[in-house]
Amino acid sequence: MNERRKSLELLNSDRKFALFLDRDGVINRRIVGGYVTRPAEFEFLPGALEAMSIFSKLFYPIIVVTNQQGIGKGKMTEEQLNEIHSFMKEEIRKAGGEIHAIYHCPDLKVSHSTCRKPRPGMALRARHDFPALNFKHSMMVGDMISDMVFGHNLGMITVLIADEQLARKHPMLIDYRFNSLYDFAMIISKFDVQEPPKK
Repeated sequence: MNERRKSLELLNSDRKFALFLDRDGVINRRIVGGYVTRPAEFEFLPGALEAMSIFSKLFYPIIVVTNQQGIGKGKMTEEQLNEIHSFMKEEIRKAGGEIHAIYHCPDLKVSHSTCRKPRPGMALRARHDFPALNFKHSMMVGDMISDMVFGHNLGMITVLIADEQLARKHPMLIDYRFNSLYDFAMIISKFDVQEPPKK
């Protein structure tokens, strides 16, 4: 989508490529005007579980970075969010996939918190926990422009999960666009990526 488009070819030889994923609107269905507050409200998007299984064979680490201001608004607690994420991780594991870390920011959008995307706080926490992490050998997949800014500013390859209309508004922030996480997985699976390192 811009001059960095050929950068996906790096996947042919780099065995430590990392994958950052947004959650709502990418892995699970976004609740418009509301928040997922319990596991029963968490609905995987079509093909998302299959996509996560494919990614687990190609990337390490796989990291979810998600803004969750519903906590800051008092709509849910940290404990409730942990229950949701435990459910998500278990279902992904059952499907043959894996998430190696989840980082969330509970702060309100108006707080201008450094942990809230598009600011880099969650990525910096990930680099602390995974010292070998190289942002230039990482991909950021999200459905919002804030996700694209987050990844772009850190030098990641950015992948937008949205329609073409949104992508056309911000061409310099977006390297690739797909309609779904599954569509992206189908393309990325064609690359000859080496197996991720063993734990």
